[in-house]
Amino acid sequence: MEFTQKKFLVAGTGISGIGATKLLLKKGADVVLYDGNESLDQEKVLDQFEERNKITFVLGSLKKEHLNGVEAMVISPGIPYDAPFTEIVREEKIPIWSEIELAWQAGQGRVLAITGTNGKTTTTALVGKIMEDYYESTFVVGNIGTPYTSIVEETTKESVIVAEISSFQLETIKEFRPTISAILNVTPDHLDRHKTMENYANVKMSITKNQTANEYCVLNYDDEATRAMAEKITAKPIFFSHITEPEEGVFLRGDTIYIKKEQKEEVVCKIDELNLLGMHNVENVMAAVAMSVWFGVPLSSVVNSVKAFRAVEHRIEYVDTVGGVDYYNDSKGTNPDAAIKGIQAMNKKTYLIGGGYDKGVPFDEWIQAFNGKVKQLVLLGQTATVIADTAKKYGFTDIVFVDSLLEAVNHCAKEAKEGEAVLLSPACASWGMFKNYEERGRMFKEYVRNLKE
Repeated sequence: MEFTQKKFLVAGTGISGIGATKLLLKKGADVVLYDGNESLDQEKVLDQFEERNKITFVLGSLKKEHLNGVEAMVISPGIPYDAPFTEIVREEKIPIWSEIELAWQAGQGRVLAITGTNGKTTTTALVGKIMEDYYESTFVVGNIGTPYTSIVEETTKESVIVAEISSFQLETIKEFRPTISAILNVTPDHLDRHKTMENYANVKMSITKNQTANEYCVLNYDDEATRAMAEKITAKPIFFSHITEPEEGVFLRGDTIYIKKEQKEEVVCKIDELNLLGMHNVENVMAAVAMSVWFGVPLSSVVNSVKAFRAVEHRIEYVDTVGGVDYYNDSKGTNPDAAIKGIQAMNKKTYLIGGGYDKGVPFDEWIQAFNGKVKQLVLLGQTATVIADTAKKYGFTDIVFVDSLLEAVNHCAKEAKEGEAVLLSPACASWGMFKNYEERGRMFKEYVRNLKE
């Protein structure tokens, strides 16, 4: 798309909004930069841009006159698609794009796109490593931390872009079309925004909406919601499974991962050759292998990359052993299903630190997954009472309430015995107590390491 001398509205002044604005300016466009927070320091925001004279900054209320000549609005993923100000934009029949859509329109290269409730970051990081090890021009972007828009100017037709994409970003794609997509799983999350599981699943499935029959979507056969998508999508489905053996795809047989493609079956690796804990990570590996092989990377190269890969930060990340007690940081366990994976990976009695922002999801399955592994539940945040009530409903009563993460760590350090573990796996978002799950995880690690002083 041609951007020169065209005008775009960018909503939001966070990382995504700033990245989108910088890209549009580089492409020769004018920008109306909007944020509903009237108390923002306008000069501080504008100082981030060299061509600030091409920006019209609007704070507070968005009015129709601000939309004159606007081609499209790029909305930050943290802003709900149905936020009140978007009604004016829709009335003017102005397209609403995600940052992902803008990057797609402005960039070059082939895209591997990964979504799902859980496992996105690990799978994206692993696919990124596989691609980096094989292709010269590879970029790992999206919800994993680097805005897609920030690397667009560096891309060529030969580039490979590996993108972690959230449901928030998928709400506003128009023409975005990955060569290979993956939907890892769909479990309750973000229902405060999507309202129903059906809406949430449909948003996830929209990652495939522009794909053709010559392109592929990797799906989790063991997840009922994603398995059902195979009948609805245009792209050719490729399954991965740790329970069954699909006709084509990647699967687990005993302790070994296999791939079957064009009726040829080959060994990928054994589970104990992986530097990752838990069956959920076996699933992530299988998804990454499927994406990479069907994208065209030789299996031998894929296997070498997989065996060398290590866990991403904040996902069942071993922190330290203090006084014979192992500490694990699973701050990325921001919903019950993700946190279940953290518990399943533990092989000793565990003090579990949970709680945080309330996204309106039930905690029953999380509590039921304790399975004798959780010795004590240490709760903080907005959801502490709801989680405690749910735990008691299932007969789990060893519960402690704390006011801060520091207090939680100090309590566990005092109570846990040699040979036991402490796991931060909150089953909730960090909002209200921390900027994001990364900050929560970093603070946890700092508190643990300070125990040695």
